Amino acid sequence: MNTSPARGKSEIPVVSNFAGRLLHSWRSLKLPDSKTPVILAVSGGADSTALLLALDELVKAKKLSLTLRVAHLDHSLRKVSREDARWVEELATGLGHEFVKRRTDVKKLAARSGDNLEQAARRVRYEFLKRTAKESHSLLVVTAHTLDDQAETILLRLLRGSAAEGLSGIEPVRLMDSKSSIQLARPLLSWARRSQTESHCRLMNVEFRIDEMNQDEKYARVRVRKQLLPLMHTFNNKIVEALSRTANLLREDAGALSDEADKLLRLATADIPKTLRKKWDNPARLNVDVLATAPSAVRRRALRLWISRGRGDLRRVEMVHLVAVDGLIKGNRGGRIAELPDGGKVVRKRGWLELDALVNGKKG
Repeated sequence: MNTSPARGKSEIPVVSNFAGRLLHSWRSLKLPDSKTPVILAVSGGADSTALLLALDELVKAKKLSLTLRVAHLDHSLRKVSREDARWVEELATGLGHEFVKRRTDVKKLAARSGDNLEQAARRVRYEFLKRTAKESHSLLVVTAHTLDDQAETILLRLLRGSAAEGLSGIEPVRLMDSKSSIQLARPLLSWARRSQTESHCRLMNVEFRIDEMNQDEKYARVRVRKQLLPLMHTFNNKIVEALSRTANLLREDAGALSDEADKLLRLATADIPKTLRKKWDNPARLNVDVLATAPSAVRRRALRLWISRGRGDLRRVEMVHLVAVDGLIKGNRGGRIAELPDGGKVVRKRGWLELDALVNGKKG
């Protein structure tokens, strides 16, 4: 009988430290790991390239059983954007994974919608990823947001005066929208720094793409990255990690408030006939008397949820709009209106708030 302890050990695939940490995060988030098609967003930058390389490593080491489909959106914002797309395609197919791409003109989209470039790019990117997931019969989209992205997002929202939900930052896992069963996951978010993704690419001998727009300080996010965060680092050399911890705590608080808001919505719609409810079970009106009994923090959260369901999203809806809608609840006078972005509105009619939403330019 051979009892050699060494037998079999050398046959266990060894993965890099970066891939090992990714695997731990993947399992902590309870993401599917068996025979699952996954849409992986890859721009060609260090973060998404490192994520692709690490997932490829885990699949080939049989740590995860996934079918990767690499998705790349060319925003047409840079002269070399077509080269970026070709580079990502060569990397993805060279590793043996499917590749899908789309080219769009974000500048034209921004001019048409009134969004800034970052908002327009984000919106079209997630529309592309969601459509790709549907075409691939996938229920999981993965992006490469890191701790640095989280810190920058929190500070940008703080500067805009966001409430707790905004300051809870980027969620590690969420549904792509309220009417979708497709999950959006960020498995690098809680642990990976940008310096680590760059180091991993170099370790794997892969030269990632450099986006010069990430150095252009006319963009608020770049100024936060290059000016504000370095200044804050002089007060706390772990400022990025500290902001992430704060976001996690606020996310827990926001979750508790959301539960209370959902209960309030059910109470405020209890007497509404089913014929007045929209097809996604969101009522077009709310009982003002019921809303008025709730604490303002819960009430505003309920209004936010109501508007989100009615419009299909919260694009460009900010705290100032929620405060305006909340103000309609005071007093007894009807006929008052709070305007929403993109032409929607909430109207006070006697004892009710009614939502007149525009969804994709049409009445919802």
